[in-house]
Amino acid sequence: MMKQEINLLQAQFSNFKPENEALRSGQGASLTVVKQKCEVALQNLCVVMNSAHASIKQLVSGVETLNFVAEILKSIDRISEVKDEEEKF
Repeated sequence: MMKQEINLLQAQFSNFKPENEALRSGQGASLTVVKQKCEVALQNLCVVMNSAHASIKQLVSGVETLNFVAEILKSIDRISEVKDEEEKF
């Protein structure tokens, strides 16, 4: 009885061994695919990051330009006030 169980277990073990190896090789292939997808995602993230950085620089430049225009407009008010006072004299 015990001998039969041992033989049965050895047969099952022999059947499971190739299946186990096949699963392991499949996991390796899956891991390779995951690594490749991560690399592509990283590259895409870097592209988006660089684009966002360029957009932020443009926005800051635009704000600086708007601030400059605002200062000029404030100065025009002062200039016109001075002109009005000069014309009174």
